Amino acid sequence: MSGLGRVIRAGVRRRRVQTLVVGMVAAAATTASVLGAGLLVASRAPFDDAFVTQRGAHLTVQTQPGAATPAQLTASAAAPGVAAAAGPYPLLVLTVSGPEGMPMPPLTVAGRPDPGGAVDRVEVTAGRWPSGPDEIVLGGGAVRMPPGSRVTTASGTVLTVVGEARSVSATAGAWVLPSAVAALARPGAPPAYQMLYRLAAADAPTDVAAGRDAVTARLPAGAVAGTRSWLDVRQRAVEDAAVFVPFLVAFALLGIVMAVLVVGTVVAGTVGAATRRIGILKALGCTPAGVVRAYVAQALLPATVGALAGAVVGNVVALPVLAETEQLYGSANAVIAWWVTVLATGGVLAVVAASAWSAGLRAGRLPTVDAIAHGRVSRRPRGRRAGRLAAKLPVPRPVGLGLARPFAAPVRTTAILLAVAAGAAAVTFATGLGASLLRIQTALDQNAADVTVGATLGGGPRPDGPPAASTADPVAVLATIRSQQGTRAGYGVTQAPGTVAGVSDPVRVSGIVGDAEWDGFEMVSGRWFAAPGEAVVSTPLLNATGTRPGGLLTVRVDDGAPVRLRVVGEVFESGSAVFTTAGTVPDLGPPGEYRIALTGGTDAGDYAATLTDALAGDGLTASPAGVGTDPLLLVVQGLTATLTLLLIAVAALGVLNMLVLDLRDRVHDLGVHKALGMTPGQTIAMVVASVAGVGLLGGLLGVPAGMALQRYVVPAMAASGGLHLPRALLDVYGPGTLTALALGGPLIALLGALLPAGWAARTRTAVALRAE
Repeated sequence: MSGLGRVIRAGVRRRRVQTLVVGMVAAAATTASVLGAGLLVASRAPFDDAFVTQRGAHLTVQTQPGAATPAQLTASAAAPGVAAAAGPYPLLVLTVSGPEGMPMPPLTVAGRPDPGGAVDRVEVTAGRWPSGPDEIVLGGGAVRMPPGSRVTTASGTVLTVVGEARSVSATAGAWVLPSAVAALARPGAPPAYQMLYRLAAADAPTDVAAGRDAVTARLPAGAVAGTRSWLDVRQRAVEDAAVFVPFLVAFALLGIVMAVLVVGTVVAGTVGAATRRIGILKALGCTPAGVVRAYVAQALLPATVGALAGAVVGNVVALPVLAETEQLYGSANAVIAWWVTVLATGGVLAVVAASAWSAGLRAGRLPTVDAIAHGRVSRRPRGRRAGRLAAKLPVPRPVGLGLARPFAAPVRTTAILLAVAAGAAAVTFATGLGASLLRIQTALDQNAADVTVGATLGGGPRPDGPPAASTADPVAVLATIRSQQGTRAGYGVTQAPGTVAGVSDPVRVSGIVGDAEWDGFEMVSGRWFAAPGEAVVSTPLLNATGTRPGGLLTVRVDDGAPVRLRVVGEVFESGSAVFTTAGTVPDLGPPGEYRIALTGGTDAGDYAATLTDALAGDGLTASPAGVGTDPLLLVVQGLTATLTLLLIAVAALGVLNMLVLDLRDRVHDLGVHKALGMTPGQTIAMVVASVAGVGLLGGLLGVPAGMALQRYVVPAMAASGGLHLPRALLDVYGPGTLTALALGGPLIALLGALLPAGWAARTRTAVALRAE
């Protein structure tokens, strides 16, 4: 082994604290980098590959029944910007039931002679395509049944499931032959049609909107009932994995910033502590470039171990997140690409190498004679003025010495300050992220009720699943609820699956009796509905239909008549949902559930028992509400806690490293203090005081940085899921929380100072006085 190699190995073994710090910071940065970049690439690749293979539709257009002829729709393929078109396909909505009358969501069924075509080549994943009018192919999603099963329509027609297919464009929930549509449709009802287009330019929403306008201009006025962009389908397909990306990227950036700060200060501190050793190496023939290489290698060795461990952890953690994407597309490649892992790991190591090289240049440039003489000549002490001022403070003398110490070593003090600030920013960001996610879950659940009331079936409480309808008068039930002591608010709701023109997936339609705004509903824009015919609609549904507040939507429940609703507001909701007054959509029926908020101090169990007795004649049962936790939220919180603890540990180790170097530099002064009577307890107080003020300042700097990060990342996470966040879901920091977070800075500094303080307290006076 060469002499330089022996120097590198000796440095790694001797500086265990520095080795541990560099390894951990590399592991933290690599884990978050692999997760962020890997999920971003892996979540989108399956959809993009399938879209190209199946020649997915950039634009899907559905017409109003009888508003356009097949010839007019065929002619629209010549609209400017249209590269290819398929259709028109007759379209209808079927209400079906499975074996033994099991109810199923409504199916948007398209009539197609075969799965191929110039646009939206449907992939048959099981069974075959229909060959007769009594056969149907299901599109998976909400309705999944194996080939050979039978479904029954509301009119009594029995259809045999002969296959399962997948449309990457989500153009329909099931397919039959065109000849079957007329037999399945209601007698005398004119058909609606579906047209599918591929556009010459469709990379941006403006491109798709331009194509939509060109197609609409070729059709009769009012013929278009709804449209859907492939960008919305793509967004929905990747949103589960994409939600993770913004906060993982934030942690990756925090990890990389800490890598630059910590590695740079570790190497710089090591150079400062080993100046005389560097001079001896140069006197023995080591070149300046060799010295720089030695310090870069001493940083890269532990960083490589940490980066490899972080890469493995990042890939393992990503697997459950990508499992759903793999199931959706049947792709065996729904894993983090190898090149992403290599780039992320290599990028972190490059950052470590650059930071170490920059700090090691000082060692390479040191003149040999000056380096050897370092420590044998007196140097002008720093911080004398700060020491005199600290001596006048009404604090014990050891504490005063500690408070003055940061001014004597400004470079190391800055390093400690930045490490603490980064740790405090990570804690603040994680706290705000967790609080915002809890509020988001409450808003998405839209069930902050303390007690729920539902129909009694068979003499017992109602089972899980959609609430059964009650024949009781909603006005009388709500009056009974309001008359109960402890009631703060209450309303009735009935929910049913429905369809919206232009959207193939089922839509949840809710009819509400009473005031429901208190129940976790957060408005993104517009207002809550106030009159029959008005509705508030979720963001994904607005995006899917291209509608905005002020526009119109056509909603149908079961086989009922279509109802035109005026959209007056956008409500925060992850799925496709419509909320309106119960009487606006007659086919919804009376409320199947009542939700109640209680006043403070009211026991939900006692209240439910009393209310059940009061509603016994109406066939209703009250029970305390229970709110579960979204598994996706648990995964995000687990990842957040893990990465935050890792960054806190790195920050504390950075403080520990700087203090170890500082105490070694002034071990002789420490011996003098002990000789003059400083006790071990006073020594610990001096060391802790030397970082207390820096920790407090670091906390004050880190808290605003963490808040800014939370306000950027959380909306980005929501946007990745196709949602717009109301401001109320971001304002989670109260005065008490901010005070506690600001004190997190001194706590991180204290964690890093405990071991060095203990070492200083245990150091014997004679040993310390012999040190030079």
